[in-house]
Amino acid sequence: MANRAQRLLSAAKNSPLPEGTYAIGAGLLIAGVSAYGFQILAARQLSESEYAALNGLWAIVFVVAPGFFQPLEQEVSRALAHRRALGIGGAPLVRRAALLGGILAGSVALASIIGAPKLVDELFHGESLLLVALLIALVSYYMAHTTRGTLSGNGRFGPYGRMHASEGIVRLLFCLGLFAVGVGTPWLYGLALALPPFAAIAIALRGQRGLMIPGPEAPYSELSSALSLLLLGSVLAQLLSYSSFLAANILAEPGEKDLVGKFITGLFIARIPILLFQAVQAALLPKLAHLAGEGRHADFRVGMRKLVLIVLGLGIVGTIAAALIGPFVGELLFGKDKFILGHRDLALLAAGSAGFILALTLAQGLIALRGYATAAIAWLVGIMTMVAVTAAGHDLFLRVELGFFVGSAVASIAMAIALLARMRSGVPTDAVDELVENIPHEPLEI
Repeated sequence: MANRAQRLLSAAKNSPLPEGTYAIGAGLLIAGVSAYGFQILAARQLSESEYAALNGLWAIVFVVAPGFFQPLEQEVSRALAHRRALGIGGAPLVRRAALLGGILAGSVALASIIGAPKLVDELFHGESLLLVALLIALVSYYMAHTTRGTLSGNGRFGPYGRMHASEGIVRLLFCLGLFAVGVGTPWLYGLALALPPFAAIAIALRGQRGLMIPGPEAPYSELSSALSLLLLGSVLAQLLSYSSFLAANILAEPGEKDLVGKFITGLFIARIPILLFQAVQAALLPKLAHLAGEGRHADFRVGMRKLVLIVLGLGIVGTIAAALIGPFVGELLFGKDKFILGHRDLALLAAGSAGFILALTLAQGLIALRGYATAAIAWLVGIMTMVAVTAAGHDLFLRVELGFFVGSAVASIAMAIALLARMRSGVPTDAVDELVENIPHEPLEI
C-alpha cells in the first residue's frame, strides 16, 4: 500500500498537463454554456426575422474574429514564451503584433463598410444598426485576442481562463438585463455580443504586472513566416463551421427569411458536441501529446490515433443523440414556436459538426508538422464541396445540411490523407512540443 501511494504521488507530481490547463478548460466551458444562455434568451425575446439578423452578426463575428485574430494570438503566445525562456523582454513583440492586428481589424472594418448594403440586406435582414455592433466587435475581439496572446505568452493562464469565463458571464448578464425589461431590439443584443470583450480584458488584467517588459525590437518574421497561411486556414475553418447558416441566409427566398431564424436554433443544438469537446480538449490533447519520450515518431502517431478515436466516438454519440432527442431538447430550450427542425435535420447538422471537429483536430496535427499550406488547401476543398452539394439541391434546409455534412467529411478526409503522408516522412523532434503549445489555446468557437 505504501509503494502504491508513493507511485500515485509521483504520478501526480509528474503530471504531463501544461500549467493552466484546467483554468483554461473551465473558462472555455463557462464561455460555451453562457453562449447557449445568450441564444436562448435572444430567441425567446426577438421575432424570427430579428433573431436571424442577430445571428447573422454572430456568424460574421465568429468567422472573422477567430479566423483573423486567433492565429495572431497563438503566434504572440509562442514568440513571447520563447523570448521569456531566453530572458528577453517581449514588449516590442506585443506592440508589433498589436499593429499587425490593428491593420487586419481596420481592413475588415473597411470591407464591411464598403459591402454594407449587401451585408445589411442578406445577413442583417435590414437591421442596419447591427453594422455598428459589428464594427465595435472587430475592435473588441482584436484587443481580446492580443491580450490573450500576451497573457499566455507570459504564463498567466489563470487570467487567460478568466478572460473566457468573464466574457461569457458579462454577455449573459447583459442579455438577462435586456430580457428582464422586455427589450426586443436586435442591435442592443448585438451590443451584448460586441462589448463584453472590453470588460473581460479589464477583469483579466486587474492586478497583472510585468506583462510588457522592454526588450529588443521585433521584426514581423519573429511572429511567423507562415502567419499568412495560418490566417487563411483559420478563416476557411470558421467559414466552413458556419457555412450552413450563411448559405441558408443567402439562398432563402423572401418568404423564407423568417425560417432562417428557426434554422439557427437547430444548428446550436447540433453543435453541443463542439461545446463538450471544447470543455475537454484543454486537458485531453496535451496529455496525449506528452506521451512523447525517446521515440517521438511512435508516440505522435499513437497520440493522434487515440485522439481521432475519441473525436469519432463523441461525434457518433452526438449524432445519435441529436437524431433521437434533439427536437425535444430544442423545443425545451427555445420553445415550440421557435424550433421547427426534425430528427433528420438535427442528425445531419450534428454529423456535420462531428466532421468539422475531426477536421480541426487533424489540422492541428498537420500544422504541428509544418503543413500550413496543406491544411489551408484541405479547408478550401471542404468549402468547395459544401458549395457544390448545396447548389445541387432544392429544399432550403436539406441542401445546406447535406452541404455542411459532406463538406466537413471531405475536409476531414483531405486532412487525414495529408497528415498520414507527413507522418510517414517522419515527425520532427519538436513537432509534439509545438502541438502541446498550440492545442491548449485553440478554443473551438461556438
